[in-house]
Amino acid sequence: MIKRVFLQNCFLFFALSMAVSQLNAADGKLRGSRVLVYTKNGKGYVHDNIPSAVACIKALGAANGFTVDVADTSLVFTEENLKKYNLLIFTSTNNDVFATDAQRVAFRRYIEAGGGFVGVHSVTGTERNWTWFKQMLGETFTWHAKNQKFTVKKLDGDHPSMQGVPAMWERKDECYFGKELYPGIKVLMAHVVSSLDMHERSQDSLLQKNLGSYKDYFPAVWYQQFQGGNIWVTTLGHDKENYQDPVYINHLLQGIKYIASQFRGIDYAKAYATGKDDQLR
Repeated sequence: MIKRVFLQNCFLFFALSMAVSQLNAADGKLRGSRVLVYTKNGKGYVHDNIPSAVACIKALGAANGFTVDVADTSLVFTEENLKKYNLLIFTSTNNDVFATDAQRVAFRRYIEAGGGFVGVHSVTGTERNWTWFKQMLGETFTWHAKNQKFTVKKLDGDHPSMQGVPAMWERKDECYFGKELYPGIKVLMAHVVSSLDMHERSQDSLLQKNLGSYKDYFPAVWYQQFQGGNIWVTTLGHDKENYQDPVYINHLLQGIKYIASQFRGIDYAKAYATGKDDQLR
């Protein structure tokens, strides 16, 4: 049994190494960076893709010269600890992932001080009761269609994080929808709603409800500059297999690379929040 698990892990590492070796080396801003991957989930559904995502990002770090730390405890959220990182990656986090408001304030002040943030897949379901966090993300999760093949359309081909991403990307995934969209986000990719199979009446009614004011397209990938920090979010990446797919791996790398390129250092003199719900400046 132990031998079989060891061989499986070796195969996974080999597959990931082969995939990331086909990607272009990251630029100098990413090389030498230090990244924190955070995986904690609150009560509720926990994605089984998290170990695969962590292995993928570690392999990207090894191939592109950046350091990857991994944590599943909110104890890492102190100003002293966070100032070590160029960016934070929340991969398939969900529900409440901080234990105290002091940790929430430390996270917020990190962003205000110039920190970077990459959110992956169910990150939009994180901290659903914290308004500032939802604004930082750009939305909060409401519903997803059944896992199926559908199309994602690239809207901004000139953005650096869209390098090598298909213009019309047919993929098997969960098509995510959200509410409380923050007007500062800049959408890079959108779900093509007509590509979804909604023949079941219940699914179609849920789709119409969750589309809100949108019709043919719904945001799938976006970025924003928010309160001093830089944010990049992809709602794609449900299946474990995504994190062994070179096309998806490149998509994730380009987001990480973009946020790293925006980093100008952590300066807590620019952070102003003393409470998690302080008004935006």
